[in-house]
Amino acid sequence: MPAIVDADKCEGCEDCVPVCPTEAISMVDGKAVVNEDECADCNACVDVCPSQAISMK
Repeated sequence: MPAIVDADKCEGCEDCVPVCPTEAISMVDGKAVVNEDECADCNACVDVCPSQAISMK
């Protein structure tokens, strides 16, 4: 189950981008976006997000 981003909570800090081992996260209009096909379901982004904007489906 890939990670999902709550755009209302995402502050655009980009902390999640470098921790993603598959480079599945990109920034679009200042918000994190997860490519579900690339996501490895590792939870790294969930653990690092300071605003708790990322969760697993």
